[in-house]
Amino acid sequence: MPRGTTKRRPITVAALLDAAFELFAEQGYGATSIADIAARAGLTKGAFYSNFDSKDALFLALFDQQWRERVTRLRQTLPMGAALLRAVEDGTLLHSADPEADRRWLLISTEFSLHAIRNPEVARLLVEHEKRGRAALAELIEQALRSIDREPAISLAELTRIVVAVTEGAQIQALTEQAAHGTTEPRAGNAVLRTLLDHLTTPTR
Repeated sequence: MPRGTTKRRPITVAALLDAAFELFAEQGYGATSIADIAARAGLTKGAFYSNFDSKDALFLALFDQQWRERVTRLRQTLPMGAALLRAVEDGTLLHSADPEADRRWLLISTEFSLHAIRNPEVARLLVEHEKRGRAALAELIEQALRSIDREPAISLAELTRIVVAVTEGAQIQALTEQAAHGTTEPRAGNAVLRTLLDHLTTPTR
């Protein structure tokens, strides 16, 4: 990881993250080299290795950035309670303000998940980062439920895990349909999420 801290380091890291996002979306995670990322960022490979040990480490930093941005957006734009829960039900909970950026991130994160499945050590790291991301989201879901006098009927962690899994699955289906037909069918995941919230939460005792 980083060898010391300089005033330019945040600028360098931001440039590498932006370049990686663009290239991973354009040509795929596996097809993108560290040299490609450094060149797109206008930096040297030495600058890359001064900040990241590997391409996997860079992806995980990008993963954390994406989760932070989405959780921050939820805190800022959705009042606690019904509005946040509607975002869960309609499948937009993990969306950003840019549908194209969401599409590109789904391509990137899905490919990396397959890479992790083939590499147990990478999988262990990804699982830890996913847990941290879901934990931040779980706090918001808990507050939203409390504001309407409901609570999880199962553990909050498991409820959040299910919400994320169905949301991401529905997004994959919708984008596949869009690529095939040019239009998106109503998401089956929406009805599933509404049903899940009905059955996996209960009135506060």
